[in-house]
Amino acid sequence: MYNYGYNYGYDYDSLVGASAGFAALGAMLIVYSIIVIAIAVLQIVAMWKIFTKAGEEGWKAIIPIYNIIILFKISGISPLFVLVYLAAIIPFVGWIAVLGMTIYLNYNLSKAFGKDVGFTVGLCLVAPIFYLILGFGKAEYVGTPYTAPTNTAQ
Repeated sequence: MYNYGYNYGYDYDSLVGASAGFAALGAMLIVYSIIVIAIAVLQIVAMWKIFTKAGEEGWKAIIPIYNIIILFKISGISPLFVLVYLAAIIPFVGWIAVLGMTIYLNYNLSKAFGKDVGFTVGLCLVAPIFYLILGFGKAEYVGTPYTAPTNTAQ
């Protein structure tokens, strides 16, 4: 008989090691999912507070795309600029457009609450924490940074 190296039996030791690895991977995914859900809930709570400070109804923070439209409105940006986020499907150029729009939104949001450029940097880098600071801190909504010019000529 020739043995071509085929083993038709099971190697139970390797199966036990693999199942332990899958169990560890599953546990890590569960912990990661809990952390992501906790951050998402904190983000919604912070946006709810920001919306109520700006005179909007808090429930608008729960609706996924509508909350960004209201955030644009609070920041004094036309809600049509939300369409820039659709450019994310275009590689590289779209990503730059989305990054630029996000920085512009964060800048106008910080100005609408009387904050400076340093707060904008914080909003860009660690948004959930700075949204919580904006929502639960002492920041007051002072309005949009750009006011419409008044027509004084008659």
